[in-house]
Amino acid sequence: MALFKKKTVAAEGPMDVEAVMKKYDRESNTRVWEGVPKVIVNSLLAVFSLFCIYVTFFATWLDLVRLASFVGAIVFIGFLVFPAQKGTQRVNYIPWYDIVLMLVGSGTFFYMVVYAEKIIQQGTKFEDYQIIIAIIGVLCLLELCRRCVGIPIIVVAVAFMAYALIFAYTNPDFMRRVTRLFGDVFFKTASGVLSTPIDTCSKYIAIFIIFGAFLERTGIADFFIKISNSVVGGFSGGPAKVAVVASAMEGMVSGSSVANTVGSGSVTIPLMKKTGYKPEFAAAAEAAASTGGQIMPPIMGAAAFLMAENIGVPYSNIVVRAILPAALYFLGVFITVHLEAKKEGLRGLTKEELPRFLPLLKQSYLLLPLIILIALVSSGSRSIAYAAAIAIIAAIVVGLFNKENRITPKRIFEALAAGGQGMITVAVACGVAGIIAGVITSTGLAQDLMNGIVSLAGGQKIIALFLTMLACIVLGMGVPTTANYCIMAATCAPILIEMGIPMLAAHFFVFYFGIVADLTPPVALAAYAGAAIAQANPMKTAFTATKLAIGAFIVPYVFALSPEMLFINTVWHEVVLICISAIIGMFGVSAALEGYMITNMKWYERIISAAGGLLLIYPGLVTDVIGLGLVGLVLVAQIIRKNAHKKSLV
Repeated sequence: MALFKKKTVAAEGPMDVEAVMKKYDRESNTRVWEGVPKVIVNSLLAVFSLFCIYVTFFATWLDLVRLASFVGAIVFIGFLVFPAQKGTQRVNYIPWYDIVLMLVGSGTFFYMVVYAEKIIQQGTKFEDYQIIIAIIGVLCLLELCRRCVGIPIIVVAVAFMAYALIFAYTNPDFMRRVTRLFGDVFFKTASGVLSTPIDTCSKYIAIFIIFGAFLERTGIADFFIKISNSVVGGFSGGPAKVAVVASAMEGMVSGSSVANTVGSGSVTIPLMKKTGYKPEFAAAAEAAASTGGQIMPPIMGAAAFLMAENIGVPYSNIVVRAILPAALYFLGVFITVHLEAKKEGLRGLTKEELPRFLPLLKQSYLLLPLIILIALVSSGSRSIAYAAAIAIIAAIVVGLFNKENRITPKRIFEALAAGGQGMITVAVACGVAGIIAGVITSTGLAQDLMNGIVSLAGGQKIIALFLTMLACIVLGMGVPTTANYCIMAATCAPILIEMGIPMLAAHFFVFYFGIVADLTPPVALAAYAGAAIAQANPMKTAFTATKLAIGAFIVPYVFALSPEMLFINTVWHEVVLICISAIIGMFGVSAALEGYMITNMKWYERIISAAGGLLLIYPGLVTDVIGLGLVGLVLVAQIIRKNAHKKSLV
């Protein structure tokens, strides 16, 4: 769901940003079409976007017809866009076997469109030929998923399906087990491919992806970077702070950690290196900030829509509750890059290098589509899809007034085509995630996993949270945001709910730790993409990014143990106290990891600061007082030592 254009800039040498995207972001590894074939392919993608808009607002079809037609179209254009292998593609070429997969794969879903009423009336009784159709359809979807999403999610899906066939289904007739499995995951809208993830994708996510494609063409990404430069670029270590602020703003509308990293990182990483940041730190700072874009409202990597459906609360409710944790996460990254800058004595950008703020204000009209979207969503007066449609119209109007990126019929066509292409990866990931969630639910595996972790935790919430965190990070490696959350919601969230964590806090917890898999070694795609731009060591970058993203490891524990942070059963002054203690706690932990507070820290000061920070994070008056005392003690010691050092130099 890459919503912003990528820039190519020079670091020490020319950087091929497109090559980086193709290596680390499968969504960018597409066939090369030129001339008339390109027009035809883009026309099909644009028509698909218009089809999604029509279905969202006007169609009154059966759910089976609506969802099967959506996935059938996704499979058709998916094989048209994504080749079987990475690497250099022949221009205007598609092999015969991809044409077969395209036609046969989409045909299996269009079969459901044609015979929807018959399939509904059949219930669970399927003919042998229908199971063959189902097997072919699932296999084609998995192959397309391998091409545009990656292998990790395929391994998870196949493993769960194998578990169902071998262990969970007890019918002695193996073919009956196969019939049950593929009948459920292919033909049923309550579980499998056509379940909640695809339903949410077709109703809500699709229209927001189209909105993002239109918003891209207003030039808002450049505006975010320029305004961030103007506001924080002149401070110590300014370029790193620009990366944090710009990524937070881009994250409001983007849904890909890798795309965020490459999009803004192609500008910020060379600037960070120029001002003195080490390559690994520069890449890690951008990766940590860009990954945080997935938790920034209102889009949240499209998971906000799925969360609203799973929990049964309004979408606006999710967005409002996500603001404070996201702000704390970015504050944690900001504190760390600030401490690194002070530690290394790094400067900011010069006045000559900084864009002037007042002229930039003239471009603030570019924010109008976002403001309209947030206002409509927050008010609850209109549906989510209606709000996105109005925002699309606003983006077109805004584009008419932007001299640098003026909207034209050609750009509108390009936006529709980009929206259609952007839907492929998200929809395929949602379809496969639906299979995983359906199998987990139907086999009772979720209950077994829940019982196992609850038993290991021994009734201790903190242990259950830690074990759940590990499960989320492992299951989330290499899996896109939307599919990631679907898997976490089915497997891990029920564990925390069983332990007494409020449902909303439990879903936020698993969502956060699924996201940080993009930074956590060994499958740290965002960190590796940043390392490629910075020409840095990938593994060192991944570990540094994990350190920078300490807020993503701290904040979920805060709102899981103190749901007041998510505005659950609380009053404003309780939220303020939690925020203050969490901010000081993050400062203490960040300083300990960085080895610097106001001067270099002794080893024992780092231990005391980390302990104090963690105590401040854990809710409770006693722990807050002790934690504040420990962090304060280190701060006083640092001040005394720094003053003594100054006097010795006089």
